Amino acid sequence: MEIFAKMAASYGLVGSFILVSVTTFVGYKIAELLGQKRMGSAFAIILALVIAYIGGVIANQQVDAGIIEKASKGITDVVYATGAGEGLKKYAIFGGIGILGGGMMRDFAIISTAWGIDPKNLVKAGLAGVLSLVIGTLVSFIIGVVVGLAFGYTDPYELATIGGGVETFVVGPVTGAAFGVSSDVVALSIAAGVVKSIAAMIIAPLVAKKVKLDNPSSAMIFGGLIGSTSGTAGALAAVDEKLVPYGAMVATFYTGIGCLLTPTIFTTLLRLFIH
Repeated sequence: MEIFAKMAASYGLVGSFILVSVTTFVGYKIAELLGQKRMGSAFAIILALVIAYIGGVIANQQVDAGIIEKASKGITDVVYATGAGEGLKKYAIFGGIGILGGGMMRDFAIISTAWGIDPKNLVKAGLAGVLSLVIGTLVSFIIGVVVGLAFGYTDPYELATIGGGVETFVVGPVTGAAFGVSSDVVALSIAAGVVKSIAAMIIAPLVAKKVKLDNPSSAMIFGGLIGSTSGTAGALAAVDEKLVPYGAMVATFYTGIGCLLTPTIFTTLLRLFIH
C-alpha cells in the first residue's frame, strides 16, 4: 500500500486513472450482471458518486483526527498516513482526481469529440438541430423552476439556479455565482444536472429503437434536447458509439447557450412572474 501511495502521490494522474479505470470496470461488470451492459456508464457514475461521498467522509474524519488541516475538496484531501509523531508520513493518494476531474481535462475531452464528425452530417440536422437547442434549454429550465417551487423555493434567483442546474450541472453554478446564491442551492443545482445525466444514460438505450435514435441527425437533435454533454455522450455510447461525436458537439453548444440565456433572459422573465 505504501508503494502505491508513494506512486499516486508523486504521479497524481496515474493514480487517478487507476481509480477511474477500476471504478469503470466494476460499473460495467455490475451492468453486465444485471443484463444491461450498455448502461455501464450510468452504473460507473453512480459508483463514482458513492466513492466520492465515502472519500468526503474519510477526509472529515482525518480532520477530526488532526491528520489533515481541512477537507474542502472531498476525496482529493484524503491522505494515506503511516508512522506517528515526527515519523508521520502522509501521501495524497487521490490528489490527481482534482486534475483529472477539473475543468481543463473536461473541456479537452468535450472538444476532442469533434474530431469524429463528418461535416456533411452536420448540415442534415439543419433547423431541427437549432430548434432542439432552444427547446431543450427552455424546457429544462422550466422543469427545474417547477420542481424548485414544489419544494418551497420562492426566490427567483435560487429558482433560476436550480433551473440552470437541470439544464446542465455547469449552467447551474454559473447562474448561482452570477447572483450570489448560497452554496447549498448551487450544490442542489449540480445534483439535478447529475441526476439528469444518469437518467439519460439509462433511458436512451431502452427507447433508442422506438424513437429512431440511430443516425447522426437524430443524435444531434438528442444532444440538443438533453443538453448534458456527459449524459448525451454516455447515452449515445450505449446506443452506438459512432453517434457520440454528433450528440456531444451539439450538447456543447447547449451549455454555452444555457450560460448565456439563463442568468439573463430566462431569469428576467422569471422575475416578471415571481417577485
